[in-house]
Amino acid sequence: MQYLHTMVRISDVNASLRFYCDGLGLREVHRVDNEKGRFTLIFLAAPEDESRAKQQQAPLLELTHNWDPESYTGGRNFGHLAFRVDDIYKVCEHLQSMGVTINRPPRDGHMAFVRSPDGISIELLQAGEALEPSEPWVSMENSGSW
Repeated sequence: MQYLHTMVRISDVNASLRFYCDGLGLREVHRVDNEKGRFTLIFLAAPEDESRAKQQQAPLLELTHNWDPESYTGGRNFGHLAFRVDDIYKVCEHLQSMGVTINRPPRDGHMAFVRSPDGISIELLQAGEALEPSEPWVSMENSGSW
């Protein structure tokens, strides 16, 4: 058995690519437009997995955009996506500068949660040891749910 990908439905391709690629740093490795089925599949990989992902040897995040408008709710009912990051403070600061709410700030220097434009819960985990707790994160309250 081989783990292949996690699929999440998205409502706005540009907003989602801005969040996942510009915000989190994932890279698009493959795209399929299916006119008959009226959908687009966009496969993303973490930078360190990109070359392996292109050879179908690393897990991917599949963004599914159905061309006909739909409402997606309950993005949390499957749990969350998790990404290991080199500097959790820098990633959170960058996302915040893009207008992303940090739902669970990295007060402990180890873990944070944000949400995608479609409400998908994203867990960010510090690579290696937790960073020294620092402001503004230590004093920041939780916002919403994650």
